[in-house]
Amino acid sequence: MKIVVLDGYTENPGDLSWDKLKEFGDLTVYDRTPVDDEEEIIRRIGDAEVVFTNKTPVSRKVIDACPNMRMISMLATGYNVVDYTYAKEKGIPVTNVPTYGTASVGQFAIALLLEICHHIGHHDRTVHEGKWENCEDWCYWDYPLIELDGKTMGVIGFGRIGQTTGRLAKALGMRVLAYDSYPNEAGKQIAEYVDLDTLLAQSDVIALHCPLFPDTEGIINKENIAKMKDGVILINNSRGPLVVEQDLADALNTGKVAAAGLDVVSTEPIRGDNPLLKAKNCIITPHISWAPKESRQRIMDCAYDNLKAYAEGKPVNVVNS
Repeated sequence: MKIVVLDGYTENPGDLSWDKLKEFGDLTVYDRTPVDDEEEIIRRIGDAEVVFTNKTPVSRKVIDACPNMRMISMLATGYNVVDYTYAKEKGIPVTNVPTYGTASVGQFAIALLLEICHHIGHHDRTVHEGKWENCEDWCYWDYPLIELDGKTMGVIGFGRIGQTTGRLAKALGMRVLAYDSYPNEAGKQIAEYVDLDTLLAQSDVIALHCPLFPDTEGIINKENIAKMKDGVILINNSRGPLVVEQDLADALNTGKVAAAGLDVVSTEPIRGDNPLLKAKNCIITPHISWAPKESRQRIMDCAYDNLKAYAEGKPVNVVNS
């Protein structure tokens, strides 16, 4: 069996091993494949039977040009880069990694929030630059510091990750509200389920953990921002297009939104003209919530399990069955 990994670097920049996949055949791993060059994608897949991809598109044209391909396996949960409907027509299962970053993404949401509350990175830099050494007083702070105990966090999207963030917020003494289309008993142990308008009106902090669907795209827009408390904090390490970025930038610059912590934006890598780059009090990190080694190892383990199940004739985690 020939196996190709089209873009393995972000999953494994060198601290993990691909060796287990070699149990099933001839493995070729490319660190990166140009996402806009279909001819190169086709060339690299060649006559491979199994293709692993993270962000490299596998289109109808690519599928037609690689007739030996029998399985497409994502190194991620999302699978929108694959024409999975056409793959189904061709009898090609598309598999994904359904759960791997729950703990790390929830942890990162709280890390973004705590950075907003304490500006630890800034104060560390100023100490190393000599400000404390030359300070008239025994301490100083350059930003208002925020205590979370007693405040309200609203979580939009209360699945596994949303509930993880909610549990962590609750441990900090926060009241937790949740908005989700499918309330469940586990969630009720953590949060009070409310409608969206109630969550927007009552939350001091709003965290986004919902999937990107037509009804959630742009859910943070000027109309919904207007329903929020003045001085609200927004956290998004879910999907960039959940936010209308110009509307959020405007709200940050007027102070309606006090601060935002973002690990995702609408176009990634971020473009230089993104309005959030110049917005006030906006922390942006480069989509790394998912990236702790432990989380990436779970992706690797699931990739192996998906390949093993396919080799045994019983594919699992199939998203286009």
